[in-house]
Amino acid sequence: MTKGKTGSKWVEFTAAALALAATAMPAAVSAQSLKQQYDQAKSSGLVGEKMDGYIGAVSAPSASVDALIKAINIKRKEVYFNVASQTGARPDEAAFTGGCTNIKNTENGEYYQAPNGSWVQRTAGPPQLNSKCPQ
Repeated sequence: MTKGKTGSKWVEFTAAALALAATAMPAAVSAQSLKQQYDQAKSSGLVGEKMDGYIGAVSAPSASVDALIKAINIKRKEVYFNVASQTGARPDEAAFTGGCTNIKNTENGEYYQAPNGSWVQRTAGPPQLNSKCPQ
């Protein structure tokens, strides 16, 4: 949302973004296997959460990991556009807030993109977040 906006729209936007982590997986018939592939790639350190709300390859991806990233990011883009249309935010704002939420939800050993763009492996402490992330 635009800086300075407050009230119910911001609450709705934040609530929708918080729900993103649970809903960003594709709902297609193959969603379970795609989710399993994503979980495996994430736990293996092949993919990580990016600040822009999408996932990325931590190192040079294989063709199958690249296809997995593209499939998940297409679904996330749909979610961000839906959140934006429901809250009045721009899609990039919804994606950024989703990125903040997804990074906050990473677990020990998983990778995420730090504010400086580098890949960081999550430890027991809180992740490094962009100062513009909602608190």
